[in-house]
Amino acid sequence: MILGYARVSTDDQKLDSQVDALTEVGAERVFSERISGSVRNRPELDRLLDQLRSGDVIVVTKYDRLARSLRDLLEIVEAINARGAGFRSLAEDIDTTTPAGRLIFHVFASIAQFERERISERTREGLAAAKRRGRIGGRPPALTENQKVEVRRMRDEEHRPLPEIATLFRVSTKTVRRA
Repeated sequence: MILGYARVSTDDQKLDSQVDALTEVGAERVFSERISGSVRNRPELDRLLDQLRSGDVIVVTKYDRLARSLRDLLEIVEAINARGAGFRSLAEDIDTTTPAGRLIFHVFASIAQFERERISERTREGLAAAKRRGRIGGRPPALTENQKVEVRRMRDEEHRPLPEIATLFRVSTKTVRRA
């Protein structure tokens, strides 16, 4: 049996094109959900894997619909293989029911992981270069240095509770505690 899996990350995205493509290649049943790929607990994917039988093939339009990281992708495909089933991705033309398809799957997955790591590395390099030029990223501090001094004075001299101080400065109690 060919089983489809379709996923979008947000409510405003549509599943229609994925479902149509999966139906067109013969998916007898399509499991779909609206949830981020970074979330590992995906009810419909879990339901699909639970119902998987030997000889079945799970089809997705793109392999990033199944997983966001190489580790997750490999774990999910391993679970599929352990049940005697196969995996097929339409966009990448991967079909793990064949030896060549399994090889291509691992090569593509490795390249995708390499690409994500390079993006992360370039981001870190860019932030370091900006920092060397005196630019500091991130959110501005919630309290100025003068406000931090006043927070400590109110706590130590006036013995005011932290939640009260936080309310006065319109910040969280955690911010007051850090100050």
